[in-house]
Amino acid sequence: MVDLDSEVPPLPPRYRFRDLLLGDQGWQSDDRVQVEFYMNENTFKERLKLFFIKNQRSSLRIRLFNFSLKLLSCFLYIIRVLLDDPTQGLAWSPIIWVNRTCCDMVVFSSFSLKGNIWEQILRIPFLLEIINAVPFIITIFWPVLRNLFIPVFLNCWLAKHALENMINDLHRAIQRTQSAMFNQVLILISTLLCLIFTCICGIQHLERAGNRLTLFDSLYFCIVTFSTVGFGDVTPKIWPSKLLVVIMICVALVVLPIQFEQLAYLWMERQKSGGNYSRHRAQTEKHVVLCVSSLKIDLLMDFLNEFYAHPRLQDYYVVILCPTEMDAQVRRVLQIPMWSQRVIYLQGSALKDQDLLRAKMDDAEACFILSSRCEVDRTAADHQTILRAWAVKDFAPNCPLYVQILKPENKFHIKFADHVVCEEEFKYAMLALNCICPATSTLITLLVHTSRGQESQQSSEQWQKMYGRCSGNEVYHINLEESTFFAEYEGKSFTYASFHAHKKFGVCLIGVRKEDNKNILLNPGPRYIMSSTDICFYINVTKEENSAFKKQEKHRKKHESKLSYHGTSRLPVHSIIASMVAIDLQDTGCRTSSGPTLALPSEGGREGRRPSIAPVLEVADSSSLQTCDLLSDQSEDETTPSDEEVSSGLEYAKGYPPYSPYIGSSPTFCHLLHEKVPFCCLRLDKGCQHNYYEDAKAYGFKNKLIIVAAETAGNGLYNFIVPLRAYYRPKKELNPIVLLLDNPPDMHFLDAICWFPMVYYMVGSIDNLDDLLRCGVTFAANMVVVDKESTMSAEEDYMADAKTIVNVQTLFRLFSSLSIITELTHPANMRFMQFRAKDCYSLALSKLEKKEREKGSNLAFMFRLPFAAGRVFSISMLDTLLYQSFVKDYMISITRLLLGLDTTPGSGFLCSMKITEEDLWIRTYARLYQKLCSSTGDIPIGVYRTESQKLTTSEPLISPVIFKSQISISVEEWEDTKDTKEQISYRNNHRNSTSSDQSDHPLLRRKSMQWARRLSRRVPRHSGKTAEKINQQRMNLYRRSERQELAELVKNRMKHLGLSPAGYGIVLQKTQKSLLLNIINLVFFSPLDEMNDHENTLSYILINPSPDTRLELNDIVLVLANGSCSNTPCSLSFPN
Repeated sequence: MVDLDSEVPPLPPRYRFRDLLLGDQGWQSDDRVQVEFYMNENTFKERLKLFFIKNQRSSLRIRLFNFSLKLLSCFLYIIRVLLDDPTQGLAWSPIIWVNRTCCDMVVFSSFSLKGNIWEQILRIPFLLEIINAVPFIITIFWPVLRNLFIPVFLNCWLAKHALENMINDLHRAIQRTQSAMFNQVLILISTLLCLIFTCICGIQHLERAGNRLTLFDSLYFCIVTFSTVGFGDVTPKIWPSKLLVVIMICVALVVLPIQFEQLAYLWMERQKSGGNYSRHRAQTEKHVVLCVSSLKIDLLMDFLNEFYAHPRLQDYYVVILCPTEMDAQVRRVLQIPMWSQRVIYLQGSALKDQDLLRAKMDDAEACFILSSRCEVDRTAADHQTILRAWAVKDFAPNCPLYVQILKPENKFHIKFADHVVCEEEFKYAMLALNCICPATSTLITLLVHTSRGQESQQSSEQWQKMYGRCSGNEVYHINLEESTFFAEYEGKSFTYASFHAHKKFGVCLIGVRKEDNKNILLNPGPRYIMSSTDICFYINVTKEENSAFKKQEKHRKKHESKLSYHGTSRLPVHSIIASMVAIDLQDTGCRTSSGPTLALPSEGGREGRRPSIAPVLEVADSSSLQTCDLLSDQSEDETTPSDEEVSSGLEYAKGYPPYSPYIGSSPTFCHLLHEKVPFCCLRLDKGCQHNYYEDAKAYGFKNKLIIVAAETAGNGLYNFIVPLRAYYRPKKELNPIVLLLDNPPDMHFLDAICWFPMVYYMVGSIDNLDDLLRCGVTFAANMVVVDKESTMSAEEDYMADAKTIVNVQTLFRLFSSLSIITELTHPANMRFMQFRAKDCYSLALSKLEKKEREKGSNLAFMFRLPFAAGRVFSISMLDTLLYQSFVKDYMISITRLLLGLDTTPGSGFLCSMKITEEDLWIRTYARLYQKLCSSTGDIPIGVYRTESQKLTTSEPLISPVIFKSQISISVEEWEDTKDTKEQISYRNNHRNSTSSDQSDHPLLRRKSMQWARRLSRRVPRHSGKTAEKINQQRMNLYRRSERQELAELVKNRMKHLGLSPAGYGIVLQKTQKSLLLNIINLVFFSPLDEMNDHENTLSYILINPSPDTRLELNDIVLVLANGSCSNTPCSLSFPN
């Protein structure tokens, strides 16, 4: 066996431990070789090259010296010409010989031979150096040729070449890059000057043998010639000068177009890229940067209109940083003088420091980063937004960031941003509140848009005037001690301050924030005592600083009599707070409880006496304050569970959802189940081992359904469920929620919703009638249609909503009584919702929208009936929320509190109540305000009103003669039905079984159509208008029969699916039995009705209406519930 120790070689000396201890002493005898680097630079040649060429600063000095010598030689040549006497000499001698002085002896030649010697010899600068230097050297050694002419003026071209090299060295030396446009302009100017200078000196020298022109005459000739004017008063006389002119013109025709072409190309490229925002402007002017993936004209105009709507932002500049080229529409808009002086477009990426430097991001007042919602992959769009936010934060840490994100699960990546708006969070929360608080989306949209409330003030429709005036209300803030509105309420309760401020000034105090606390409290209730350092948040047409106050003590009584209600056309002066607040400032003493108040009626009073309202106390009585417990309800109906709840085990608990689908969701106290529901039980249309229900009717829900039609179950859909299951919603009023999804949800989402009561899902689409019937559309109170992500991207931008609009129109025709709430991508497409081509009222609203848009209104779409009623909205309308937060940094927080996305202890919530017949004794909005503040501590912020459309035509629709003829015709046709009854029944026997339901009453439908046709033939045609009205009546009769066909279709599909058509059949039977009555009403009274009576109504919201606004039956009041006891359910009616 071989000894292993003998096989291992010994360690080298340098690795011994002894040597390591002794240091490097043992290395002296080592055989290593020391290598020195860059030894070639030690030679004299390399040192010269390093100093004159490689060293930027020394090279720059040499080139500057060379450039100065060339210019000096040209300057000395001009002096020599001015001192020269051209009369000496004969014939051609003045051209060859000149009197050279010492001033003309300064010539400096430098040769920089690089590369191939032949390439250097053939270069123009080298040839010019030879022409100037060689004759000068010869004349030094040969005195006879001392006065030989040397074209020193050609040094101008060498000076131009030295200038170009000097600019390049300058850029390398100072490590800064000027724009290519600057270099090209410099080259063009220097080329033009060299051409003119060469021509001037050449003509002047050659004409020494001719006209003997001076330098000024030569300059005059060159300018006139190159400008193609050609006066002809100065012309060359000898052929050499003429030849020089020809040569110079040819050179100019070749050189100058090339230079201009390069300059034009660079100019076009700069127009595309946008150039730079100068550092001087960034330091002396204020600007913000808008970063987008692709700039669309709608997004640009929304941003500019909202941003510049604030007076203090008029001197700001907007720098747009976009990676794509500016399209034609944006280019045309930015050429408008109003925007061209304030908007700068830069083509570049926020991920490049060079482009951020061009935009002067480090000096910007703010940076807005918007996501591209039209992308098919919205997650990828969010990833791009996150990278942009990171890049901006890395480049400019002190620049405030305003970021828009699409998916809620991506929010935690940009927690560092100053303001963040998550699109899906706001979208689903507004859709949810629209189901229980009508027109919440319209309320939020109007609050975050800047308007003066002047829209449609010239309209003849009274509702448009009121709606347009109230749309100007926005949220403002002010310190209490600095406020005229609220300063006198220091030490009083919040409820007292809110009521009296509205009664006195017409402003609605909705929230407050303490000086040492960042949390905003919406309606903290009567327990909250106002402090002088509090920040008050109020709703008004304009902020207090822009309001004027006038005393009208003498005419106060007259005004009070005039301000009494005379119909909806009379509004008080103080409702228009933008112009002034007409009140008596001398009567500002606080009304105590012992002052004049409305006392409650005594029991012995008259029976017909109107009930009075209790006063609002300055400080809430401690005995009247209820103690609130979040875990227990005060209402009797909820403290004791019903027998059905106990038997079915559906008793609910209150708590925070145990599982959140994404990071960053705000915890909300909700109604929850004691145990989570198995995933199989969440499927509505399929039974399982726990239940056998396969449709919505089988569940036997007491409340109507809320159906949400979406493409996928994204994490944002979680925010639709939470507001509808919040703890302050009464349990008896919880509506079942059905999610109609195109794609099955994942387990991650099901695990989040399985703790909520009465939440189900079903895989289907609104395109399929069977899926709609299975999910219980006939029992639904609201149908929410969410815009699908797959349709947001289309070849034509506005076609992205085409599928959604057509599907909703189909739902509207099939289920006309169903309340449909739709989300669209583009606000301009709202005009197609519930579209009726021949509806005169809709056409009039379309003209009104165009007029308002021409006037420059930011809310031209607000008068569209679906938007005013809160049945449609576009999430792009909430982009202004992010823009407005630049001026009002509290707007995002207030909006989240209103929508229930955030909950703050002691803050109220948004709810609604309906005005019934028992509540009409309150009469006015001011008394309603007092009633709510004194009883429950709630604060109303708006009224949702529904009224019938009034026909504006003044002439009668049908004359009495026509009326009589129609009655006679109807009698004849009704008698004629007996003759054809057997034939109709015989034909119906041949129909198949699936269409048997359609033959229940064929006679009535057929004879109604015959009646309409004969009616149009027998009616005397007095005028074209009458004929048009008759044609419209015929179309209305046809639509009535069309509705009956649609009803029969739905009924047949329900029977085919095994569903009971009982609920839907009642409507059908009423339609059939009352068809003749409907025909008479249709012909004589309501020719504009197309489908049902519901279409002849319009709904709108009045934000902070005036105190003397009359309450009407079925008005829905939007209320901020008392935050000090927010778990108490909101009462739907008032006790008398």
